[in-house]
Amino acid sequence: MQLHLSPSMRSITISSSSSSSNGGGGYGDLMKIKVAAGHFSYRTIFHTILILAFLLPFVFILTAVVTLEGVNKCSSFDCLGRRLGPKLLGRTDDTGQRLVKDFVKILNQVNSEKVPAGLKLPESFSQLVTEMKNNKYSTKEFALVLKGMMEKSERDIRESKFAELMNKHFAASAIPKGIHCLSLRLTDEYSSNAHARRQLPSPELLPLLSDNSLHHFVVATDNILAASVVVNSAVQSSLKPEKIVFHVITDKKTYAGMHSWFALNPVTPALVEVKGVHQFDWLTRENVPVLEAVESHNVIRKYYHGNHITGANLSDTTPRSFASKLQARSPKYISLLNHLRIYLPELFQNLDKVVFLDDDVVIQRDLSPLWDIDLNGKVNGAVETCKGEDEWVMSKRFRNYFNFSHPLIAKNLNPENCAWAYGMNIFDLRAWRKTNITNTYHAWLKENLKSNLTMWKLGTLPPALIAFKGHVHPIDASWHMLGLGYQNKTNIDNVKKAAVIHYNGQAKPWLEIGFEHLRPFWAKFVNGSNDFIRNCHILE
Repeated sequence: MQLHLSPSMRSITISSSSSSSNGGGGYGDLMKIKVAAGHFSYRTIFHTILILAFLLPFVFILTAVVTLEGVNKCSSFDCLGRRLGPKLLGRTDDTGQRLVKDFVKILNQVNSEKVPAGLKLPESFSQLVTEMKNNKYSTKEFALVLKGMMEKSERDIRESKFAELMNKHFAASAIPKGIHCLSLRLTDEYSSNAHARRQLPSPELLPLLSDNSLHHFVVATDNILAASVVVNSAVQSSLKPEKIVFHVITDKKTYAGMHSWFALNPVTPALVEVKGVHQFDWLTRENVPVLEAVESHNVIRKYYHGNHITGANLSDTTPRSFASKLQARSPKYISLLNHLRIYLPELFQNLDKVVFLDDDVVIQRDLSPLWDIDLNGKVNGAVETCKGEDEWVMSKRFRNYFNFSHPLIAKNLNPENCAWAYGMNIFDLRAWRKTNITNTYHAWLKENLKSNLTMWKLGTLPPALIAFKGHVHPIDASWHMLGLGYQNKTNIDNVKKAAVIHYNGQAKPWLEIGFEHLRPFWAKFVNGSNDFIRNCHILE
């Protein structure tokens, strides 16, 4: 491209180097600007240069595009317009359209075909390009290879996702070294330190354990660290800690360590009682035969302790469905401690009302008003989980827990019934004792065992949903926020405002797989200055 000014300064010509229309070399005029006769002012020159500064880059780009496209015979804007107009408007010539249509036709054809079993697939994109050059693939061959590579990539991604879910399941089921250390050290302390064995609470305070004017909380767990956080958070958040009584129930192997912790770390003025299941004389397999069935049933043992992959058709299973099935196989669901909540009226025969708490909750607000809620004669005050801002967590109905293809389930339950949450429940034990809830729970649990777990899979909530049907009073959702153990997009502002936050799910805050941005709400109630906590490197 060149700029020519005439000797008389009366014309300016822009020309482009190209072949002439007759095939000869030369310069074709792209633009010619004539200046009117008469005085030629510097202002005119200045304006002309400004116009050229604007037009020349545009002309250069047009010329470059035409040259790259192989249009080297254009010598005027008229030609450029005819050539570039359709392209600028998104239109191509018939040849391009035919190529696209032919390629789409081949893709559709290949889409309905299976990739040959023996087809060798490149390991990378660069290898694919190299083989295309060397082997001169036809369009169909290229499409088949590309389809095979995409299918292989999808399989690899799915397998990696399922492997990730399996690893997460094992991580969630394992006992962290720090928590194991804490239990062992406290158990040793119980045997060597008389102060760690002192009576809880002291003898003169024992009558308060059955005082119905106080606020009684129940926690059933074998996790000493988790229990300490539940108790600490409740006492520190309370406006009237002197009215709090905690009943901590644990198993026989953890009893000594649990007792040591609360004996050595009192939460005065609140009271804490620690009891082992072995200390409840009536809680035997003879009195509650369903417990033995749950622990010894072959199908259950195979289901919870067997190979989680065997028999699973991963090609027909989504990662979300597989994750749900893995969660349902957590060993805690066959633990006696997990079933104890259904025996609260018998465990605390002198109490009228209790608040039951899971060990993966944190209390952030005074819970005294819970005792003032009128349950209208119902037994269970709970947050419903079928409605709320978080559609992932608060969208649970009966259809999410039960197999409605089973005739007994289909006959007795409505899939659209709203579910409710375990983990923070107000139980009116007086009203409970007038019902058949516990026997109903047993009956349905036995039916599920007889049907080889085909009615439901997930732990204690499904039979409770049936047993408490018609006995649940909904309470405001702000009392109990769920999902912090499996929803990493939890709204932080909502977490801060909730009275009780619940780390239900696999990502417990004491595990390495816990969500980092949600762990501080739990960790702030761990006493980092405690010698046992420091020596077991709990918060490191």
